[in-house]
Amino acid sequence: MDTPTLLQHFRTHDAPLVLSRGGDLAWDDAELHRSARLSDPEGYALLALVPGVLPWQRARVLLGTLAASQDGLDERTRATLAKVTRALMFGLPPAYALTALLALRRLRANHKHVTRAVVGFVLEHPEADALIEARRPALVDCFEHALGKATARGCARLIAEGDTGSGRLRRSLLRFTSDPATAIRRVRELYAPGTYGAVAPQEPPVPLDQAGERPPIVTPTNRGDIAATLVHLYRGGPAAELRPALAGYVAEATRGLPRLAGHVAVVLDTSGSMRGYGEREWAVMSQAVALKLVLAEVCERLTVMETAEVRERLQVVETAEVRERLPGDETAEGATDLATRLLDALDTRPDLVVIVTDGYENVLPGDLARVAATLPRAGVTTPVVLCQATFSAGDDLTLRDPAPQLPRQPFWHQDDFAGLLPWLFGHCAPGRDWIRTAMLSRLEDGLEDGLEGGLEGRLEGGGRA
Repeated sequence: MDTPTLLQHFRTHDAPLVLSRGGDLAWDDAELHRSARLSDPEGYALLALVPGVLPWQRARVLLGTLAASQDGLDERTRATLAKVTRALMFGLPPAYALTALLALRRLRANHKHVTRAVVGFVLEHPEADALIEARRPALVDCFEHALGKATARGCARLIAEGDTGSGRLRRSLLRFTSDPATAIRRVRELYAPGTYGAVAPQEPPVPLDQAGERPPIVTPTNRGDIAATLVHLYRGGPAAELRPALAGYVAEATRGLPRLAGHVAVVLDTSGSMRGYGEREWAVMSQAVALKLVLAEVCERLTVMETAEVRERLQVVETAEVRERLPGDETAEGATDLATRLLDALDTRPDLVVIVTDGYENVLPGDLARVAATLPRAGVTTPVVLCQATFSAGDDLTLRDPAPQLPRQPFWHQDDFAGLLPWLFGHCAPGRDWIRTAMLSRLEDGLEDGLEGGLEGRLEGGGRA
């Protein structure tokens, strides 16, 4: 499974799943999903939980995971897939999830795990009463496909006659539910006369991503607690108070995250443009350093190379020193020489090189692009990615792309780290296991049970003011 390509597709391809009146399913990237699922069923499903994946892509993963046979999978993997499908069913807008479940009938998918999932959605969804009222025909269609039309209608008839727990009802229906009493009530509603004009719920009951509010006015100090504290340090605030607070915010942001069993080299742009000026002074630099501090806690080994050379020597900082070094010591002076620092970073033989910059290259402009283009011809296979620090989500980056051929991801707020870290680590071999562990942790944090929390919660860091 090509994790970076798949994750990029999941975040950019927003075409809907379409079921025609004739029952035809329009799924323009079905082959990409099929090949990814076949290569790694569990990893494919878990990738849908990464923050920032589009709802229609999550609906595709839900459909692909349910439609596939689980023959040959071990019990642990089957249990994980069941948790992921439940998280997706309740974490998607109901219309998206229902489209995926209706498509199962068109694909003639009638596996036992399909039965459990569909019955769970129809009868246990937190908004099931409102959904039944508004989408009764569609839910009946799903329900009868899951159990079989004759069995589903037979259960409805038994319930209408007052049966609440006969052996036949348990075998046919109740063994698939966790709350028999609620299931019986909702089956009655499912086969009752409908109400014309009822409005279906639109929002997911258990959102997979935090719905962060963008501040109406972006300032250097409302872009997350880590960056805000760094700004105060850079501006001469009381270090004795700010540095312990900073350490606490970094610890909170990374609590519970797995360690990356690999070596990451960071080329940190500390040139004058990163400092900024006026009301934006230190805003971009603080966010870049915030990412560095988070990486220092998450990576087993982190090598940091700064571009500014005010002491006429290369600044090379290893993981332990990143943690011990006084935050706020970054210079933010001089010119931007990303290309030379990239070569220096590659000399350390890392698993991944991360260039953190605002995108302005003023020492031999275009040099980074030329070097990056030459690396594959020189036999260099180390992945190189570019993280672009911006002031806000609306920055114009047209003239700030120093290496168009490199994978690039902008970030401006601490909340962005939740999706940025999986994107970063997905480009290197150790990162695939990191993503798997992190997403499994989300499930263990209660995502499948309808509880909030998980990766983006740990990285939220104060929310968007």
